[in-house]
Amino acid sequence: MGVHGLTTFVENHRNLLQNVKFRDSRLVIDGCGLYYRLYFTSGLDQQRGGDYDAFAALLHQFISALEACRIQPYVVLDGGMDPSEKKFGTLKQRIQSKIREADTLAHGRSGSVLPILVRHVFIQVLTQRGVPLVQCPAEADWDIACLAHQWKCPVLTSDSDFYIFDLPGGYLPFQNFQWANLNGNPSQRYISARRYTAHSLCQWFGSNNCEMLALGAVLLGNDYGTPKAVEKIFAVIDSQHVPRGSGGRGRSGTSSTRIDVLFLWLFSMSNVTEALEEISQIMAGQGRAQKDKIISQLRAGMQDYFIKPQSSLARWFSEGGKGSLLGQTPSLPEYLSCTAARGLLPPLVVDALLMHRAFLTPQVENSKLASSHCASKLIRQAVYGILLQETNASAAAVPDHSSRSIFVEEYDRLDLNLKVNQVEALVCFAKTSTPVAKRLGVLLNVLEVMEPTLAPVPPNLQLVVAVTNFWLRKTTPTPSELHLQAMVLGLVYGELSWSTQPGLTHVSYGVQAKLDRHRVRPGGRRGLDIGLAHSFSQWQSCLWITLCLNELLLQPLPAPHLSYIFSGTLVHGLFRSLKGGQAAESLLASGSLSSQLYSSLLNAAKNGRRPNPSSASQRRSRGQGGRGRQRGGRRVAGGARGVNELSNRFAFLNTDDVLD
Repeated sequence: MGVHGLTTFVENHRNLLQNVKFRDSRLVIDGCGLYYRLYFTSGLDQQRGGDYDAFAALLHQFISALEACRIQPYVVLDGGMDPSEKKFGTLKQRIQSKIREADTLAHGRSGSVLPILVRHVFIQVLTQRGVPLVQCPAEADWDIACLAHQWKCPVLTSDSDFYIFDLPGGYLPFQNFQWANLNGNPSQRYISARRYTAHSLCQWFGSNNCEMLALGAVLLGNDYGTPKAVEKIFAVIDSQHVPRGSGGRGRSGTSSTRIDVLFLWLFSMSNVTEALEEISQIMAGQGRAQKDKIISQLRAGMQDYFIKPQSSLARWFSEGGKGSLLGQTPSLPEYLSCTAARGLLPPLVVDALLMHRAFLTPQVENSKLASSHCASKLIRQAVYGILLQETNASAAAVPDHSSRSIFVEEYDRLDLNLKVNQVEALVCFAKTSTPVAKRLGVLLNVLEVMEPTLAPVPPNLQLVVAVTNFWLRKTTPTPSELHLQAMVLGLVYGELSWSTQPGLTHVSYGVQAKLDRHRVRPGGRRGLDIGLAHSFSQWQSCLWITLCLNELLLQPLPAPHLSYIFSGTLVHGLFRSLKGGQAAESLLASGSLSSQLYSSLLNAAKNGRRPNPSSASQRRSRGQGGRGRQRGGRRVAGGARGVNELSNRFAFLNTDDVLD
């Protein structure tokens, strides 16, 4: 959420913030706010798909700074969409805005678009470092506030809603949290920060009634919107010309802003009930029903800021993140609920299951071509099929529903506009209780990759190579050999960066340094290769959704080390060098581990496609007239052929292994 104008108001009244030397404490962290803040304020690449290695290094530094000050972080992440849909319009506006910003970045102008794998990298690094985390069912603000209130510790965020929550430990704004410059002697390190409390804002206006702040926040408006009649309320308040400086409420020299006027008016009354009665009088001309509706909306909006004494997250963290999270949406199967709470299923997957709706993240790409997410549509259909198989089974038990297809409403880019598409879910997958070999078979069938092809590939790269194989065959325009070579060189670089194998010598480190010299540097004269950016965005889209598929199947393949598999500035620079005539092999030491790894990855990525289904299977698929059509028979563009092709790949599964 976020209260309109409140951050600026507090920044203009600096005495509302108290300087603190922060150490030896718990700290509840707004996880989404943290990764946005770290990425966007550190000059990391956005144009070329992201530098995940640099982001991971920055996150490691942040965690180490907290450890040095004996600060115990607890990270809380937003989950899926609010089931009430009261924020749906705002979400559509934000995605539309990001589509435009991605296009401005693609043309060399400024914008802010988070690379698609940042959240995955963030969660993986936190898990590796043992930082407790949880992903909430929906927006996390209220859960964060309840946890911090129970523990009486501060919250680290940049969300202006936390100027409203009454928290004993206060709120530490990100912009004032100087974690990169530790102070104090080694045994008493601390982070210089500034702390805000709701009481400080109340006292600024000469009151101690923090409950009034919630009403003020709803009137000012947040991401959930503002009641339409509020402007009339402001007009009446403004006409009263509330004076500044009376009763200790004001400070000389400050302007009567909208927030000044509103809170002065609110705090002139004894309590919220009186304020609502006054608002009711202002709205007298609206009619009884309309007036009651407005008051009801205001009361409902205030509930978002009223804190529950006992937090369900406190139990989750005290039990080490095991079991189910209290308050998780009951529609989620238990195994999915636990996986989602650990952050291993992104919000899109939860939204697709619970709401049959998904927003696809905009990427920097060629807006004149089809969205990069078109490349991964077949994989998403597989994901939707696994998620919705129980729904389909229930429908099949009802007469006349056995052939009805299930669709997910996807929001994606078409040119520079947000467009909704109905994407059919393929419901023909093995259950998660089946043996790992069968689940691996499902994964590789979706990607059309034969298992023996992956045998020479290090386990942590097998999923990435399988995705790369899929990307080479399924994307338009088709990636070139140079695209593949640059990608594989990037994988070799990443493997050398993290690997601790005893066979790694100074030769391997020399190869790593040599590859790094080809990286695109900030301020370079050459602009973005938008075609290359588009192709690698297609690859990232395929990888992103395959990570989801792998989790849904309980990881038949090991999760890759995401910090090291893609660096946009590196692969763009390597592609430029290869295009200029430099041979990929010349960048590696002949006969070295790096050279052997490069050959293995390159061959596996290019080869190993699973044979096409038999013509008999194809004929059977063509006979299934129900697929590819929405309710009422309207065909989904491009959907039927993809679903039928994917269906053919699962003929090898025994009937005991598919959905009963």
